[in-house]
Amino acid sequence: MTPPRVLTVAGSDSGGGAGIQADLKTMLALGVHGMSVLTAVTAQNSLGVQGVWELPAEAVRAQYRSVVDDIGVQAVKTGMLGSAELVETVAELIADTDAPAVVDPVGVSKHGDALLADSALDAVRTRLLPAATVATPNLDEVRQLTGVQVESEDDLRRAADAVLAYGPRWVLVKGGHLAGDAVDLLTDGTAAGEHWLRAPRHDNRHTHGTGCTLASAIASGLARGRTVPTAVAAAKEYVTGAIASGFALGAGIGPVDHGWRFRA
Repeated sequence: MTPPRVLTVAGSDSGGGAGIQADLKTMLALGVHGMSVLTAVTAQNSLGVQGVWELPAEAVRAQYRSVVDDIGVQAVKTGMLGSAELVETVAELIADTDAPAVVDPVGVSKHGDALLADSALDAVRTRLLPAATVATPNLDEVRQLTGVQVESEDDLRRAADAVLAYGPRWVLVKGGHLAGDAVDLLTDGTAAGEHWLRAPRHDNRHTHGTGCTLASAIASGLARGRTVPTAVAAAKEYVTGAIASGFALGAGIGPVDHGWRFRA
């Protein structure tokens, strides 16, 4: 039988820890068929990003149409888009696709390297987020997009409301940068749709690719027919295990372990 199909639209991480590479590994681990639209090539390793080369919008659009028009998709996940032109192109494509879309509004890399131009922020707010079934910003991305500074769990609901104001159906605000347990807030803006997800914090410093992995895991769950809360809860469990099993590569921050379940 043909497995569910998930399309990732993101940049390449030559070190294999994040981006397209992390997405496809996650999809394989979770039993779906992963496909890809490459938006940019990066020279990247455990120490950071040494170079970025963006693909033209025409190439991104051609990749997307090639996959969707022939193979079809049950879910789409977006990651690094880089420029306003690419954000607008991808937003138009996913809005015209009859499948749930998980938008990871990637702003900076794990090492602090900028992966989204300041000139693209307005396009993310007005074009990309309204097309999202689930948006998955971390606290830095919330601040970048909305100006809301999250300093405690009490601020997470205010941050979620600020992101929801731009139009996604659900938002998952990732509170991993806060002290204490790793707590995330998933909400659609209603009392019934509010879900708090907690997991013990691991001391492992090798967490490169966490955001890409989580968004891809959510998209994989949606492609399998799960509801948003169920897909997010399963994705949280998967990424928590991947963080706990993260391993050293090179001289810097290593990746989470996408194959941890195979070695458990």
